[in-house]
Amino acid sequence: MKLLRLGNSGQEIPAAIDKNGKYRNLSSHIEDLNPETINFETLEKLNKINLEALEEINQSSRVGSCIAKPGNFFAIGLNYTEHAKETGAEAPENPVLFNKSVHSIVGPNDNVVIPNGSKKLDHEVEIAFVIGKKAKRVLEKDAQDYIFGYCICNDISERDWQKNKGGQWVKGKSGDTFGPLGPYLVTKDEIEDIGNIDLSLDVNGKRHQTGNTNEMIFNFNFLVSHISSFITLMPGDIVTTGTPPGVGLGMKPPVFLKHGDKMNLKVGILGEQKIKVISE
Repeated sequence: MKLLRLGNSGQEIPAAIDKNGKYRNLSSHIEDLNPETINFETLEKLNKINLEALEEINQSSRVGSCIAKPGNFFAIGLNYTEHAKETGAEAPENPVLFNKSVHSIVGPNDNVVIPNGSKKLDHEVEIAFVIGKKAKRVLEKDAQDYIFGYCICNDISERDWQKNKGGQWVKGKSGDTFGPLGPYLVTKDEIEDIGNIDLSLDVNGKRHQTGNTNEMIFNFNFLVSHISSFITLMPGDIVTTGTPPGVGLGMKPPVFLKHGDKMNLKVGILGEQKIKVISE
């Protein structure tokens, strides 16, 4: 099932895409897509619905983030070898885990805002997984039992704040629009092979990033097992899993996002993001 949230910011309603590609209103069955409803019991109920019998929603409706009010928004750094090389870092022996503020989350086509004082804003096309039930010390072989679904994340990063302002990366990863999510939350049963998904990101029609999840250093199952050995993951928690090469920081000379730039992200079955960059 492809799930999404539609409507003006703060007023989104849950929806699903039917077999004909039409948006169908789920609000008579669930209030929202949030930690209270992102679980396998809810999914079992939704799978029994005749989507074609539900109210159709206009295709031109704004698409919001595919998750509302998650408890945690985690991210994995340097998870593609070539990306690590382009940033001058060694490929990690263990996953690099950091936080993004949940308040950074916006819709997949909302504007990304260059904050006042920012001079090195960068893009990162990624796949995030979303937890569907409490995960604590999960074995790698059982990891998929805990993943509800997957979505696109653009891990927007302010490189100067990330690297030169002291402490952890969270400062450079948590601006108000630094977490575009969606358009869809795609349940895992829809995905034939999550280990072989193409990712790409263009800026102003020029290809910057190209990759495939088969190039990940730490795969999705390993990440669930590793993270849950330290942190208990709860339904609705998001983990975005790293980016392939081609970020602005890695270009020679570096090329950072500027006012008026347009980003286009594509990730296989997970859909597409179309984002404009504007100054604060």
